[in-house]
Amino acid sequence: MDSFINEDFLLTTHISRQLYHEIAENLPVIDFHNHLDPRKLAENHKFVDLAELWIHADPYKHRVMRIAGIDEEMITGVGISGKERYDTWASIFTRTIGNPLFHWSCLELKRFFGIDEILNRENAGEIWKVCNDILRQPGWGMLDILKKCRVEMLCTSDDLLADFTWHRQASLQPQNIIVKPSLRADSVISFTTPSFKDFVSQLAELSGMKIKCLEDYLNAIDIRLNLFSDAGCEYADHSLDAGFRFVPVLSGEASSLFGKLLQTGEISPAETVRLQSYVLLFMGRCYARRNWNMQLHIGAKRDTNTQLRTRLGPAGGYAAIGSACDVNSLVCFLDTLNEEDSLPRTILYTLNPADNAVFATLTGSYSGSGILGKVQFGPAWWYNDHLEGMTQQLQSLSSYGLLSCFVGMTTDSRSVLSFSRHEYFRRVLCRFIGEKVVGGEFPSDMTLLGDIVRDICYRNCKNWRK
Repeated sequence: MDSFINEDFLLTTHISRQLYHEIAENLPVIDFHNHLDPRKLAENHKFVDLAELWIHADPYKHRVMRIAGIDEEMITGVGISGKERYDTWASIFTRTIGNPLFHWSCLELKRFFGIDEILNRENAGEIWKVCNDILRQPGWGMLDILKKCRVEMLCTSDDLLADFTWHRQASLQPQNIIVKPSLRADSVISFTTPSFKDFVSQLAELSGMKIKCLEDYLNAIDIRLNLFSDAGCEYADHSLDAGFRFVPVLSGEASSLFGKLLQTGEISPAETVRLQSYVLLFMGRCYARRNWNMQLHIGAKRDTNTQLRTRLGPAGGYAAIGSACDVNSLVCFLDTLNEEDSLPRTILYTLNPADNAVFATLTGSYSGSGILGKVQFGPAWWYNDHLEGMTQQLQSLSSYGLLSCFVGMTTDSRSVLSFSRHEYFRRVLCRFIGEKVVGGEFPSDMTLLGDIVRDICYRNCKNWRK
């Protein structure tokens, strides 16, 4: 049988093959948003077996195993061995054909372990042995694997209270990969969660001050942001889930709401929106002042399954695509910052592809002198991170914005093997451009097209983030 993941995988035209193999394939990788563990990176963590590396912490795989009828205990149960969980995954893998996991998994087995076979019940044992034998060899720690993916720099996603020791240690390792923190600021505006009181207490302790009012709270945040800057942070991220709303709020009202929250532990849903809006605006100003880049991930519907949320927490692979974005709220937020000359460089991600054209048009609504694409329509995210989703994102950006200014791909992943998706994206990009040439929409000018590919895959991100 011919290899499924061959050298021309997804490359449907002569132009796409030329662009990929001569230009995109060997460019360095900058991954500006992922969920890798900085401590494990610093330790160059070695994986016990293929299950730990490939399945244990992968909510994408957990989700499709549920769809295939696998018992939850086999998917996430603490008493299940790695081999049992791997065998369970192997037993349903061929059912994933058509789902992006089929492409991703085949690419990962081929690229890292040289395996051409399609995983199934019959060959699962042999693939398990081959992969585990490789993982036991020297040069297969987390940083080593990332080096095989040509990673130059990555930014982990870190809570405001994070310790940066591990980022510094990881960056000093011989693999020469720059590991930087980026702020995941969700806890800052999670006013109604049970953990918020403890978050405020820890923030006060780390900041060396008492938090008795909103001004104290914002000052404490500012102290922590300074430490992020000192650690090399360039990006901040907010998860604005389905139903996100923004309303302008005066400081006096916000102070009153925060005082009520500290005193009673409760504010109403409407009051929560108002207080979140005020603090979100404060955060945006802080990012602009520090010359950071702001990322807004919009549209997830996370509270779909109470049982799984109770068992697994908020990131268990059971979320869904939410309703289309409230564009008025998003624009009000961005425009308020822009009116103050406090709008940072911003990447907009949508989980709902119905928002593709809207977000692409917003890239032309805000600009900055000398800044290439100040507001970006970010790469296809989460449920859109596949051939069709990437192609739709590229088409929307090309039609409504400037494809040539795009900052390209990031993994948003918890797995080092997922960094092979940079290869996947680059193949899709070259396919997209090649088919435009064949269709007579783009000129067959390799100098022009090659520069666009270099820019999107590497140079735009490297230059834009400065």
